[in-house]
Amino acid sequence: MADWHIRAAYAQRADEYTRLLGSLEDLHPLDRRCVESWSNEVCGYLLDAGCGPGHWTNFLHQRGVNIEGIDLVPEFIAGAQDRFPEVPFRVASLRDLSVPDGTLGGVLAWYSLIHVPPDELPAILAEFARALAPGGRLLIGYFDGVAAEAFPPVVTTAYCWSAQQLGRLLNESGFAVLAVQTRQDPGRRPHAALSAVLRP
Repeated sequence: MADWHIRAAYAQRADEYTRLLGSLEDLHPLDRRCVESWSNEVCGYLLDAGCGPGHWTNFLHQRGVNIEGIDLVPEFIAGAQDRFPEVPFRVASLRDLSVPDGTLGGVLAWYSLIHVPPDELPAILAEFARALAPGGRLLIGYFDGVAAEAFPPVVTTAYCWSAQQLGRLLNESGFAVLAVQTRQDPGRRPHAALSAVLRP
């Protein structure tokens, strides 16, 4: 799926998305604990890749993390800059993070990979590996399920991943999987979070 398609789909609903899911109070407390715990293991500059309304970027910034948020959707970035003016945000694609090689300590990809077609995901993981320093950390939030199974969410087509398949792709991109957490909330699709480290 081309970036322009995803950008257009979210641009039309950016305000609605922000109202419904743009604060930590709207999200599961276990997700907050997961992201916070992961950030404690990150050293150096952190990128919130696909930051959306910017609430996770701001959360980590408030905790003293040196972080920047990027998103493909200009409407999200404009809204995030208005809501959190002290936090750096910019428009960028996951396919080109626009940072020098090996300069990041961590990448947070919290539900920002769900719209990436399966055959395009390796290129994005390779871009993460390029940007991270050896030993850099990656945290991915995603829908747990049959690998590469598509489903129609509210905004645009999304994909499930299994930990086994995602782990294989990460391994091929130079990462070692550290931990996988899964959760099934009533009335929701199964959730998973996978943390990995870039091998030296």
